[in-house]
Amino acid sequence: MGEAESQPPIGWRYCGDQLKLWRQRAGVSREELGKEAGYGYETIKSMEQGRRRPSLRVLQVADQMCGAAGLLEAAHPFLRPEEPRSVVQDFFRYEAEAIVYSSCEPMFIPGLLQTEETMRALFNSAWPPVDDATVEERVAVRLGRQTLLDKQTVAFSFVIGELPLRYPVVSNEAHRRQLLRILEVGQQRNVTAQVMPLDRYREGLDRAIMVLELPGHDRIAYEEAHATGGLYGDPAKVSSYAQKHALNGRVALNPAESVRFIRELSEEL
Repeated sequence: MGEAESQPPIGWRYCGDQLKLWRQRAGVSREELGKEAGYGYETIKSMEQGRRRPSLRVLQVADQMCGAAGLLEAAHPFLRPEEPRSVVQDFFRYEAEAIVYSSCEPMFIPGLLQTEETMRALFNSAWPPVDDATVEERVAVRLGRQTLLDKQTVAFSFVIGELPLRYPVVSNEAHRRQLLRILEVGQQRNVTAQVMPLDRYREGLDRAIMVLELPGHDRIAYEEAHATGGLYGDPAKVSSYAQKHALNGRVALNPAESVRFIRELSEEL
């Protein structure tokens, strides 16, 4: 288990830190707060350090002793365990505000570039199978995400593996429309699309990576493998993903070569 995964919930840590700051500001000792709330010194210390969830009683007493006027007690509902949340949904939220979008996908056409025919073929082939309503919902979400490409101030960089370009998941005619769709989007001045030949790919074929730059120039990275995904904000880890994407961009076909490659494939269908 990594260091980040072993830490207590961030809500506990933030609330504990606020508890400590209010207590110190009011000149109240841990012993005094603990005695009034019915807890020992070490328990108050653990709460302030985020190792133990601050109890409602401690927050209420601290509000009164420290003059926090209910601000500490207001944090209590946010200390409950959160429902499991999809990493993909979190990525979509960041994606919507990105100012730079870099993607490298070896096994699939990037979702932002897929035609509806390709989407449906992929969603209908999901295993375990899903019902028609779920397919429709997923198609609608993906089509909605594609409006991001209308943002002319966002820079998009796609590195697409040779495999999904050469081997269709739909009929030949539908795949031809898919290839032409990539060429069409690639003509936008804010979009770069490159083809990664199979023999040049430097990363494992089982995973896709996306690096987003956000307003304020913070960056996050998203890695997706079979049935799993990881979202990262640690600068060192994000930097490693950004370097991988940059390397893949250097060894892939350049944009002009990529256009010729995709056009030739479309003409063979």
